[in-house]
Amino acid sequence: MINNIKKDSDTRMSKSIESLRQDLVKLRTGRASTSLLDHIEVLNYGVLVPLSQVANINVVDSRTIGVTPWEKNMVGPIEKAIMQSDLGLNPATNGMMIRVPLPPLTEDRRKDMVKIVRSEGEAAKVSVRNIRRDANTKFKDLLKDKSISEDDAKRAEDDTQKLTDKAIAEIDKILSNKEAEVMEV
Repeated sequence: MINNIKKDSDTRMSKSIESLRQDLVKLRTGRASTSLLDHIEVLNYGVLVPLSQVANINVVDSRTIGVTPWEKNMVGPIEKAIMQSDLGLNPATNGMMIRVPLPPLTEDRRKDMVKIVRSEGEAAKVSVRNIRRDANTKFKDLLKDKSISEDDAKRAEDDTQKLTDKAIAEIDKILSNKEAEVMEV
């Protein structure tokens, strides 16, 4: 019973960390990356589909992403979807190839990005702490029902705290790497 709660907590904490990684991938750092366009959806035959399902996405150079649609009639909708995204990019069409140049980030914009990175990290830490609280509540309920002893409950809470500390350390490491990446000129 205790092991199931600890395993569930560990899994949920891992998912929180993975979610943070996915959120941070979307933040652009001035370097071209195909993952920057992962969350963009395009209208294809009346249905919204991920951009990667209607086009080939590649990095042309360090500041340009290339998008090549598989069908000629998708050039317009893809260009429109990229412009309407929250990334602030202006694609340029060259026949069948859509070039997405990444403008250089100003110092102020970099500082704003670091603030965004930190707030994403804080949200992930809060999520991990909430998972710890849920697990500790379950342990206390088991103790109240006399399903486990006080020693077992205390040991389980200590183990959950170790999981929490490990997850928070991982989040801090991810944040420091992303901050360094954002501030890099």
